[in-house]
Amino acid sequence: MRTTRTKARWLVTAAAAGAALSAGCGSTAPSTPAAVSSATASPAPFGQQEVQAELEAAAVAAGIPEGLTELGSDPAPESGETEKERKLAALIARLSPCTVSRTHDGADTASPESESESESESESESESESDQARQQLDTLLSNLATRGWKKSGAAKEMPVGDHGTYFMATYKKQGWTLYARHNTLSTWNQSTAMATEDACFGRLTDEEATLLGD
Repeated sequence: MRTTRTKARWLVTAAAAGAALSAGCGSTAPSTPAAVSSATASPAPFGQQEVQAELEAAAVAAGIPEGLTELGSDPAPESGETEKERKLAALIARLSPCTVSRTHDGADTASPESESESESESESESESESDQARQQLDTLLSNLATRGWKKSGAAKEMPVGDHGTYFMATYKKQGWTLYARHNTLSTWNQSTAMATEDACFGRLTDEEATLLGD
């Protein structure tokens, strides 16, 4: 169940946000006469495949093509799992068409050889790699902005202990919300971007949202 539980942790933030969006999601009907008159020209679809293509293109333009972009996973319930785990796997499978995620891990700078190096030199190399990873994420988000993704609220950055930071930003486009995150520790860093479809997550019940968060 490690894969299923990891995906659940990915989804929990989106589930909470999606519940708050539920009141305004799910309707694409034109609201003005002008919109009705132009309804015959159907807008280009913007679904999971289109979100994936935009995220990958923005990452390549930012110089981080080595990251991993995934469509939502589809874990199959296993006979040996508990009822709660089966429910979680089924929920994640249901949400699979509603998510696209991209992950980029920075190299761990700690190694047996590095123990003989000076501590200041090792920390300097780590900070340099982390700064580059964060700059790449900023560039990726700028590239998404040129493709119509709009920032939602203010970006936040906060310290994590004495040797780390946590950055978060949220963007929206055509019924999708993208959550960008960057974690920095002394020897490791990770950038993630996860897009979720608002209408899909807006239909989660309180019980389902709790199941994702446990």
